[in-house]
Amino acid sequence: MELTDKNYYDKASSLEYLSVSLFKEFMKCEAAAHAELKGEWLPERDETPLLVGNYIHSYFESPEAHEAFLDRKDAKGVSNRDKMLNKRIKKEKVLKKDFKVADTLIERMAADNNFMQLYGAGDKEVIVTGEINGIKWKGKIDSLRLDLGKFFDIKTNKDLHGKNWVFKDGRNLPTTFVEAYGYHLQMALYRELIFQQFGISCEPVIFGVSKQDPPELMTIHFETEEMQDLLYDGLATIQEYQEHIKAVIDGKEEPRGCGMCDYCRSKSSFANNIYGALDIPLR
Repeated sequence: MELTDKNYYDKASSLEYLSVSLFKEFMKCEAAAHAELKGEWLPERDETPLLVGNYIHSYFESPEAHEAFLDRKDAKGVSNRDKMLNKRIKKEKVLKKDFKVADTLIERMAADNNFMQLYGAGDKEVIVTGEINGIKWKGKIDSLRLDLGKFFDIKTNKDLHGKNWVFKDGRNLPTTFVEAYGYHLQMALYRELIFQQFGISCEPVIFGVSKQDPPELMTIHFETEEMQDLLYDGLATIQEYQEHIKAVIDGKEEPRGCGMCDYCRSKSSFANNIYGALDIPLR
């Protein structure tokens, strides 16, 4: 399958290509992720975080992409523009709190010359594909600067310096939000896929922006030995678990339940057979 903007998020592409988001869902609970992928279960999720993320990313992609995102409608015919409005206020169009915050984050980033010169000047939403030990992967680069040998990603967080934890060696240990949310896996994978597709080894750079008032904008590089080790660990985690996950997707192995999520609680066979927490830096 040749991936395009139109089919990148289709279920068919997820059956052929692994992605970081799908990988992380399987690491949380194989049974739930497998059932959702096969269309046998639809979890109840708050779509607001995803809409906020797309709202911010499309703004910096292009005015056309931003308008297309706002006008996009779901299966019920409701546009994203309408979903952003506070329905409790009927006399005038008022954005929900989350999107008001998103506007302040956009203003903070747009006012930063370093951000605009680096992220703003890059090629946006670049699809990359490749293989890790024979297994196909896909990714979408927020902003790619092959001329600088860098690629950029926007990550929002409540507080960039807040307490975050990772489960290692049988206990919870303090860490940064980059590792706690598995962003190092994404950066490691994207670096590898960019190299396979373009033959250029690029440094990942995260622009972290907090949801505080006023927002903090932090540029996170991966040049130090500690951050390079984090990328190595991320790729090693992918290599360790990808073969089993792909085998589950292909129906060659049975999915394992976590025994604690909504899906497992609805299935007695999973709820009564709890698997121990995996010793990996993922939420």
